Amino acid sequence: MSQQVWAAQALESFDAVVSATEGFRSRAGQRLMAQQVARTFSSATLGKVDEESGEAAPTRSIAVIQAGTGVGKSLAYCAPAIALALSRGTRVLISTATVALQEQLVNKDLPALAALLPQPFKFALAKGRGRYVCKLKLDRLAGTGEAEEEGEDDLFAEEEAAARAKRPRHETEARIQFYSTMAQTLSKGAWDGDRDSLDTPPEPEVWSPVAAEGASCTGKHCPAFSQCTYYDKRKELVGAQVIVANHDLLLSSLGARVLPELDNCLLVLDEAHHLPATALDQFACSMDLSRITWIERLASRGLRIGALLEVEEIADIPKHSAQLRQTLQDLARIVMDVYGAQLKSQPSAWGPARVRVPRGELPEQLIAPLGLLAASAEGFLDALRAISKALRAEMRDKPDEAKRLSTLYAQIGMLAPRLEELHATAQLLLQDAPEGAVPAAKWFTLEVDGDFIVVKAHASPILPGTTLRNHLWSAVRGAVLTSATLTSCGHFDFFLREAGLHGDEATTTLEVPSPFNYAAQGRLIAAETRADPKNAAQFTTEMVDALLHDIARVEYGALVLFTSREQMRQAVDALPTAMRSVVLVQNALPRTQLLRRHRERVENGEPSVIFGMQSFGEGLDLPGRLCESVFITKLPFAPPDDPVGEARAEWLRAVGRDPFSELVVPATAIRLAQWVGRAIRTEEDMAHVYCYDKRLTRTSYGQRLLKGLPPFALEQRAPL
Repeated sequence: MSQQVWAAQALESFDAVVSATEGFRSRAGQRLMAQQVARTFSSATLGKVDEESGEAAPTRSIAVIQAGTGVGKSLAYCAPAIALALSRGTRVLISTATVALQEQLVNKDLPALAALLPQPFKFALAKGRGRYVCKLKLDRLAGTGEAEEEGEDDLFAEEEAAARAKRPRHETEARIQFYSTMAQTLSKGAWDGDRDSLDTPPEPEVWSPVAAEGASCTGKHCPAFSQCTYYDKRKELVGAQVIVANHDLLLSSLGARVLPELDNCLLVLDEAHHLPATALDQFACSMDLSRITWIERLASRGLRIGALLEVEEIADIPKHSAQLRQTLQDLARIVMDVYGAQLKSQPSAWGPARVRVPRGELPEQLIAPLGLLAASAEGFLDALRAISKALRAEMRDKPDEAKRLSTLYAQIGMLAPRLEELHATAQLLLQDAPEGAVPAAKWFTLEVDGDFIVVKAHASPILPGTTLRNHLWSAVRGAVLTSATLTSCGHFDFFLREAGLHGDEATTTLEVPSPFNYAAQGRLIAAETRADPKNAAQFTTEMVDALLHDIARVEYGALVLFTSREQMRQAVDALPTAMRSVVLVQNALPRTQLLRRHRERVENGEPSVIFGMQSFGEGLDLPGRLCESVFITKLPFAPPDDPVGEARAEWLRAVGRDPFSELVVPATAIRLAQWVGRAIRTEEDMAHVYCYDKRLTRTSYGQRLLKGLPPFALEQRAPL
C-alpha cells in the first residue's frame, strides 16, 4: 500500500470517529493536526533495512506540532496513528510527562476510541519496575517490618540505619502492620501490586523497601515469578497495539527491549516540552564520597557468593574494594581542602551547600584519584558480572534451588547499582572537553546528616539536544512531538535546539492555534508594583499587599502561582484571619485531596483560592468557575543557582553568545505560557490573569514574552 493511501485511510478513520462521537464539535485545527500526523507516520520507513543489499536508506519522518488548549490533541494523534499502525502491522508508543495524562489516555480517551474504530485494538500502560511491588520483599517485610540481616537480603542502605534505630517502637509496629495488610490485600487479589492504585500511595521511604528493582530481580528464575505484578503487566504490553509510557521510562529503557523498538513503531511524545529536562535528569549522575561502608558489604557478598560458584574473577575483589574505599576517602578530603571554605560558608537552611567547577576544569589534584576510582570500579564490576552470569547459569541448571539463588542474586543486586553510579560519575567528571567543545557541568555538595558530614560529587551534560540526538533520534523512524507550548516568543527554534531536532531535515513544524476567543474570554492585567522585582524583599512585600487586595474579591475558584517557597510563605503569613479559611496551600494536603476540597467549595458557591508553585502551573485542569482568576506573582525565571544552567550560561558566554536572550528568556516564555494556560480551558470559560511583575510590559524581553501568550485583552494597572 502506498504512503498516500495509508495517510488518506488514517485521516478517514479520524473523520469517522469525529462523526460518530455524539455532541463532538468539529474543529478545523484538530483535523489539520490529524492530517499532519497521518502524513508523518505514513512516510516513515519501519523495520530493518539492509542497505548493503541495495535497499534504500530508511526514511525518517518527525513532526513537531504545537496545538493550543482546546484543539483536542489526544484524538488528533490517537485516531490516525492507531489506524496507521493497524494498517502497517506495527504499534503506537505514546509517551507523556505526567501521570494525569497517562490516566486520561488509558481510562478515558483510548477506551472511547476503541469503541468507535472499526478494527479492534488493545492498549496497555507501561510503568517503570519501581512502581510495582516485589512479592518476595513484601513477604519478608510483612513479618518483621525490616529486612533480614546478612543471611537474607539487606534492603536498607546504611544511611537509613540510623533512622531505623531512632524509629519509635509504635512506628515500627505500624510499618509491620502496613506491610502485612498490603501482603494480605495482594494475596486476596484485592490489590494489583501497583503503587498508584493504592487508595493512598505510600511515601517513598515506606514504598522503597518493597519496590521491584531490576538489579535484584531474577525474572523467570524467581520463586514468585508466576505471581509477579511487574511481569504480568509486561505480558499485557506484548499483546497491545498501543502502549502508553512516560518520558522517564522511554529514555531509561533505550536499548533494553522493555518498550517497542523505536525503528519499528510510531512514537508520539505528548507534553513534549518536558523532554529536554527529562533527558538532562536521565543522563546526570552523582556519587557519595562519605558513606562508603556499602563497598565492604558488596565485596564480602561478592567473595562469598563467587566462592560458592567457583568464579575465578573474584580474586581481585579485595584489591578493588580497598582501593575504592581509600580513593573515595582521598577524594572527600581533597574536595574539602579545595572547596571546604566555600561549602561551609553557605547557609544550610536552603538545602545542601554547593560549589560548581568553573568551565568543567577539575583541579589537578582530583584527576589522578578519579582515574584510579574509575579503574577500580571497572574491575570490581567485571567481577560482579562474572558472578551474576554464573548465578543465572546455576538457576537455569538447578530450578529447585531458585529461592536460595534468587536471594544470593538480590544480595549483590541491591548494591551493584551504586558501584555502576560511581563508575559513571567518575567517567563523566574526567571527561575533558576539547577546545571549543561543550563541557559537562561538574559540582560538589556538602550537607550535614546528624553528626555526619556528607560530601557528594555530581556531573551532568549541559545540552539536552546533543544527548537526545545521540541516544533517541538516532533510533527513531517516525515520531510526533506535541504540546500546547512548543514555541517560545512565537518561534519553534528554542524547542528544536533543546530537543536535538534543530537542522534535522526529517523534521517539520506545525502550529495549530487554540479555537478559543481569548480576546473576548479573558483579560491579562499587568498589575505593576513600585519596587523592582529584582529587589526581592521590597517587591514581595508590595506584591503580597496587591495580591491580598485582589484575591479578596474572588467569588469562586482562583489559582495563585509563586516562584519560591519563601515568597509563598510570606503571602500565607500575611493572610488576614477571615481569608485563611478560603486559601488552600500546596503540600498542606495531598494534591488529590486539596483539589477535591477546592471543587467541593466552588460547587457549594464558596470562594476557594489555591496557593501553588511550579507543579501547579501546568497539567492542572480547572475549567469554568473552578479557576476564574490566575495570579502570577512574578515571572517564572529558573532558579539562578542551578549548576547545569550556570555551566551552560558560562559556556555560551565563552563562545560569544548571550545566555539570557538565548536560554533564559525562551525557557521562561514556555513556563509562563503554561502558567497562563491554566485560565481558559473551554470555549465557555471567562477568566482574568494577573501578573504583578512590571518587567512583562516595561522591558524588551517582556515584550518577547507577551508575544508567546494567548491574545488576551491587555489592561495595565498602576501600583495600588
